[in-house]
Amino acid sequence: MIAAGVGRRDPRERRPWTFYALATLMGVFLLFLYGPMLVIYLLSFQGPDGGVTFPMVGVSTVWFEDILKPGQMANIPVAFGRSVLLAGIVSVITVVVSVAAGLGFRRRFPGSGLLFYLAVASLVMPSLLVGFGIGLGFQLFGWQPDLLTSALAAQLTWTLPFGLFAMFAVFNRFNRAYEEAATDLGATAWQRLRWVTLPILLPGILGVAMGAFTLSYDEYARTTLVAGNRNTLPLEIYALISSSTSPTLFAIGTLTTALSFVVIGITLTVVLRMQRRRARSRAA
Repeated sequence: MIAAGVGRRDPRERRPWTFYALATLMGVFLLFLYGPMLVIYLLSFQGPDGGVTFPMVGVSTVWFEDILKPGQMANIPVAFGRSVLLAGIVSVITVVVSVAAGLGFRRRFPGSGLLFYLAVASLVMPSLLVGFGIGLGFQLFGWQPDLLTSALAAQLTWTLPFGLFAMFAVFNRFNRAYEEAATDLGATAWQRLRWVTLPILLPGILGVAMGAFTLSYDEYARTTLVAGNRNTLPLEIYALISSSTSPTLFAIGTLTTALSFVVIGITLTVVLRMQRRRARSRAA
């Protein structure tokens, strides 16, 4: 009798219909969110005689090879290198400023609230207007817009506010007792920062770096008016869309998405290893 009853669900524990309704709604939302991406991934493996719509005419990787062919209308490999370089610089600056701001805002000081709102005000402004304003400023001073000057400044107005939000959340969970213990043991301010504060904050710092990199790598609106003569990958893709349409665009989208997942995967792997190492050290 006991064995027969094992695994049976109590009728009173049946899930209400709202659970299934919400689950269905979530499934529809995920399909709406990722469905177009799956279509792009599939069509990027279109056959040589296929087009940008279904049905697929064979399966091949010819459109991936087409990206690297010389003489293309859009120089995708060079634009990709520029985007990675710019995203790396933006990521480093965002991390440094966010960590410094997090350390500085741990204590209230006159004007701290106003300074914070000024730092995140660029999020409420339309992206095109931000880029347009930076372009006008460079024109006013007679400076030449370029990828590593005006475009860098435009993208920092986008990544820094998110970096500040994330870093402030990390500092809010930070237990200052570790710093006090290091001070009691005779550590200087630099030693406390180098050996105690930053290692504890490192998972959050990696998250800020990853977020800034992906935001910069995909940014279009704020960059389009201030990039100068050197296009980033999103600008080059838009130029290619306006001139011609082929499955090569889908292949580019597949590769760029794969790169984003690789960056996210590496970051998460590093964070998980750090957490496991800390758990083992605490257990020891």
